[in-house]
Amino acid sequence: MNLPENAPSDEGTIDTNPFSAKSISDKSVANNVDYWKKSLNVVYIVLGFWAFISLGCGVLFRDFLDANMPNVGNAPFGFWMAQQGSIIGFLILLFLYMVLMNRIDRRHGFDEDDV
Repeated sequence: MNLPENAPSDEGTIDTNPFSAKSISDKSVANNVDYWKKSLNVVYIVLGFWAFISLGCGVLFRDFLDANMPNVGNAPFGFWMAQQGSIIGFLILLFLYMVLMNRIDRRHGFDEDDV
């Protein structure tokens, strides 16, 4: 690619982006790519469980859960999942996401203590 004559040159500038390919070695690039793949896998898994808990248990399978699961207090299980269970499930997923992401950060050198 040819740059125009008055285009700024990259020579002599310091690259401050820690994820750019120019400032890091090939090993670091592989580490970053692996980090993002694992991070995205965690996000997809957590979102999948969140969709299953909130939409699946609260709406799509509510009638099945009401008919086949025991009541929670005086409420049918499907109704309870739509009102309380999805909130509890969301809080559990938040905690699980924090633990998994901290573990991935530590393994790849992006821990908050390292920065």
